Amino acid sequence: MSTDSKKPATQKATTNTQAEDTAKTGIRLRDYQQQAVDAAVRYFRAQSGSAVIVLPTGAGKSLVIAELARIAKGKVLVLTHVKELVAQNAEKVALLTDEASIYSAGLRQKLTQGKTVVASVQSAGRNLEAFDSHYSLVVIDECHRVSLEQDGQYQQLLEHLKSHNPKLKLLGLTATPYRLGLGFIYRRHYHGRVGNPDRGIFDDCIFELPLRPLIKQGYLTPPRLYDGLSAQYDFSSLPSNSNGEYDEAKVDALLSHSGRATKAIVNQLRQLANTRKGVIIFAATVRHAEEVLTLLADEQAALITATTEMQQRDAIIRAFKAQELKFLVNVAVLTTGFDAPHVDLIAIMRPTASVSLFQQMVGRGLRLAEGKQDCLVIDYAASGFDLFYPEVGTPKPAANSVPVQVPCPECGFANIFWGKTDEDGDIIEHFGRRCQGLLQDNSQCSYRYRAKSCPDCGAENDIAAKICHQCQSTLVDPDKRLKEVLSKQHHHLFKVQQMLLHAEEGRLRVQYLDYDGNDFNQYFKMETSAQRRALFACFIHPHSKTPGLKLPKYSQPQQLVDDAARFRAPDMLLLKKQARRWDLLQSFFDYQGRFQTEKSFLGSSNLA
Repeated sequence: MSTDSKKPATQKATTNTQAEDTAKTGIRLRDYQQQAVDAAVRYFRAQSGSAVIVLPTGAGKSLVIAELARIAKGKVLVLTHVKELVAQNAEKVALLTDEASIYSAGLRQKLTQGKTVVASVQSAGRNLEAFDSHYSLVVIDECHRVSLEQDGQYQQLLEHLKSHNPKLKLLGLTATPYRLGLGFIYRRHYHGRVGNPDRGIFDDCIFELPLRPLIKQGYLTPPRLYDGLSAQYDFSSLPSNSNGEYDEAKVDALLSHSGRATKAIVNQLRQLANTRKGVIIFAATVRHAEEVLTLLADEQAALITATTEMQQRDAIIRAFKAQELKFLVNVAVLTTGFDAPHVDLIAIMRPTASVSLFQQMVGRGLRLAEGKQDCLVIDYAASGFDLFYPEVGTPKPAANSVPVQVPCPECGFANIFWGKTDEDGDIIEHFGRRCQGLLQDNSQCSYRYRAKSCPDCGAENDIAAKICHQCQSTLVDPDKRLKEVLSKQHHHLFKVQQMLLHAEEGRLRVQYLDYDGNDFNQYFKMETSAQRRALFACFIHPHSKTPGLKLPKYSQPQQLVDDAARFRAPDMLLLKKQARRWDLLQSFFDYQGRFQTEKSFLGSSNLA
């Protein structure tokens, strides 16, 4: 946590009080650190909710925590999950105010008498009776680790503290306010958008600072990010779980056939390390890490895993920080709570579907150090993440997806969704469902880009909803309905492989092809305004890849044929046989269910 005397030209003048505090401590908060503190003070003066501050790795969260502890009128508890962060936060508190009490079995201290107590959640959670005092503020460092489970250590401890002070204030700090499987960890964002209104752990994000300004202002080291330069692993065939993690046995099985790639990667890292001071390697599995360490046998290298004994781990980290070791190989250990500013080469050799984890790994190399010009980051796992992407709040739907800005046609809010762009940067597809804007009454904008209608009241619901938000009716499970309909005669489930558009005799023909070459066709005339409105309702609107964005006014079939790339095909069509034709009963978009791959419904049938 740097306390540079250097400050950017944009920094505001400090108040007299701040100047006096600087004279006493010799430390001046950076402009954004003071802004984060001020945001917390304003928030808790106005309301009693829980809040989140988002600062990139290396931005100095510990100093923000220390300043809040200094100005707090009551007793403060600072919680985190690793002893390294306990020690780091206690050190910064001591720089700004009275020495903090430390409660951590790993640090062999269990004290709570001070105004500020810095504790590991594991130690505190096992000794709730030691925290019977009246605390006014709880600050959680790395708060993205807090879960919703009521039997979790954080939640149990917070409930215990609230039993002694129902008005307890709760503040979280993190660089990555998002969890795979959960989404954003807050309900609302101060920029006027929703986060995770249904499952947010905290109420409000009250301050957020992107990475790029800190690099531009000289507070963090510029990263130079490259894909694997000599070789890469291809983990694309492996599925990840809801937390963005991969099955270790499957990863090992894939890596067992990648020996040449591992050898080429390590040889390259050895060459690059000749001009680097410290190298951290994130390996995929323990077996993989041991293989890497073997290939580094004649280098100053060591390995840390979750099973490394604590004394040995501490000794390895001390040696690495003292630059007695050049390479430090680890497996899911050094992503948080590890501070070695001299690190200037990061090698990512493990898969992850989590942009948060990716940012945490890269963050290990972004701290400032004397003589350090940049940090070389090589992604040998082809993760495809960009460090400067804004967090979208949902998993990346495809490897080539990027964040795109989609204005809401109702409230005008500029949403950030996953999407795809062409070479000119124009949006060709987005995957947004509902506007994320907050209205003046603090409610979420009701506009939905993609929705399914309730058959009882007609209200639009999220495409994955099971209960109508308007009338509380149970929305029919598509699999249940398909099973019932397909049990009747004269119904067919048409699995769409391709959709083609044709201009024929003044009308538009939409041709759907299935996996056996059968086709089903829809026809639309475009001569009158009523026919064009029907075309929009039945085809253009439901098939658009960019719902909510303004489309051209189509007056001729050939215009739609020329714009065919703007429209997406449905996954399936439910058809019913009439005397001389098949009628379309329903189109299924974004379908995920048992009929998608069930061969009994993908067989051939004559749809002529």
